[in-house]
Amino acid sequence: MQQRFYEVMFIVRPDVADEDLDKLIAGFEQTVTSGGGAIRSTEKMGRRKLAYTVRKFNDGNFILLTIDANGALVAELERRLRVSEPVIKFITVRMDEEDKRLSKIKAIRASRRKLSAIPAEPAHPAPAAEPAAAPAESAAPASA
Repeated sequence: MQQRFYEVMFIVRPDVADEDLDKLIAGFEQTVTSGGGAIRSTEKMGRRKLAYTVRKFNDGNFILLTIDANGALVAELERRLRVSEPVIKFITVRMDEEDKRLSKIKAIRASRRKLSAIPAEPAHPAPAAEPAAAPAESAAPASA
């Protein structure tokens, strides 16, 4: 099976102790490595305020896992995140597709920039517009 690059962001309840948080992260890392995946990095982004209330919490501890895994392993990781009580929200993004999309957009923008760098010469000059006739000033009252 093909290994793909994913970012898994999950939010843990704010009342979880640091050592319990470390155990939870280690458990998810173990799930990835035992399933044949590889962990690129684990980043604890700290406690942040949530945009909206999630399960009666207004803030949470954000953790970002970047992993190389196949689809079945990601499905298993998401299942474990879903049933893990301290995890209040998670999202998985396949980054290789995102990188491919971003590089395509950059290539398109680069080609446009090259075209605009060339000074455009008009094929044939546009005829000069005739000035509009000024309205007669007969409507203005004469001052005495």
